[in-house]
Amino acid sequence: MERTTCLVVGGGPAGMVLGLLLARGGVEVTVLEKHGDFLRDFRGDTVHASTLTLMDELGLGPAFEQVPHQDVDKLEALLDGGAKATIADLSRLPGPNKRIAMVPQWDFLDLLADAARLEPTFSLRMNTEVTAITKSGNRVTGVQYRDRVDGHEGEIAADLVVAADGRSSILRAAAELPVHSFGAPMDVWWFRLPRKETDDIKGGAGRFSAGSAMVLIPRGDYFQCAFLIRKGTDEALRAEGVEKFRQRVVTLVPWLADRVDHITGIDDCKLLDVKLDRLRRWHVDGLLCIGDAAHAMSPVGGVGINLAVQDAVAAATLLAKPLREGGVTSATLAKVRGRRLFPTLVIQTVQRVIHRLFLGRKLNSTETVSRTGVPLPLRIAQKLPFLQAVPAYVVAIGPRPEHAPEFARRAPQVITRS
Repeated sequence: MERTTCLVVGGGPAGMVLGLLLARGGVEVTVLEKHGDFLRDFRGDTVHASTLTLMDELGLGPAFEQVPHQDVDKLEALLDGGAKATIADLSRLPGPNKRIAMVPQWDFLDLLADAARLEPTFSLRMNTEVTAITKSGNRVTGVQYRDRVDGHEGEIAADLVVAADGRSSILRAAAELPVHSFGAPMDVWWFRLPRKETDDIKGGAGRFSAGSAMVLIPRGDYFQCAFLIRKGTDEALRAEGVEKFRQRVVTLVPWLADRVDHITGIDDCKLLDVKLDRLRRWHVDGLLCIGDAAHAMSPVGGVGINLAVQDAVAAATLLAKPLREGGVTSATLAKVRGRRLFPTLVIQTVQRVIHRLFLGRKLNSTETVSRTGVPLPLRIAQKLPFLQAVPAYVVAIGPRPEHAPEFARRAPQVITRS
């Protein structure tokens, strides 16, 4: 039977950051990713200010700047008549990183993988799909897997298994960890539209109108678009056809009329089934859940990646020494949840309030957002711009930001990209 000290299941941001940090802490760590590469569209592409600071601390700041990305320093609401209102001004953030970087997630993950491969105790195995956990008594002792290329099946034993395999985690289901689900009023259709140099949108911008809403995220020569639909209406809306959907987009944002033909079919819209939930307990003996596997986040604010990465940093900080010394207990694993529960509660509470008091009402209303229909807090923020720093901090840094442990810090490195 194969064996490693820490087995991380899932090669997303949380899994790759945890693998890198533990390897720098001298822990033998193996990351399993079921796909053959990281190239999958419409995954979260936001690298927040706190994660940019982490990259600097890890010596990866210069290498990150070489990755294609666009900087966002402002989040806005689009109003009737072409007017805009600033929701969050990231230039008011403390510290050197006053932005959110929009970077294709596969490029970000490739960078983390290339940096981790420099560590002798790190291993990344692609095309390796976990099919079950293995146990001895009540303790998780490893996983069973299947190679998706040749069909080979096997087992890997580990002192600790970390579930970083997302909101549909097979590991948290296998461990039968209880989930507290809060529901959500909407799902999201992701698609792309061309962006022109004359488009006056420099940061992320949202448009909220009669029964619909859309967010535009500038990505070089295109917008990554998130069209919000009422929960459970995906099938009915698809049955209406692509022309009806184009009309919905133009009604919402009229200046997109000259490019909606780039939506060639309704299948261009990829559904995100929005979930908002949280495990009541993040671990069992031998298994720990982090990131979306521990707490699925709404796309509101794009904060899911930020929380997942900070979970990984906290886990590495608390677990590196016990893993090296063979002393990971349930009490040790409980400390990870204890450290990360407060920021999770804060962000999820904010998202639930936005779901209930704004998005849910807007998606079920016939009222457009005009200059006079802007919510009161947003109107106040336009008159008192310093208040725009508050949502900027919540989104881009968040409560209790984590910093790289000393054992993982490096001077700026040259990373050879694979």
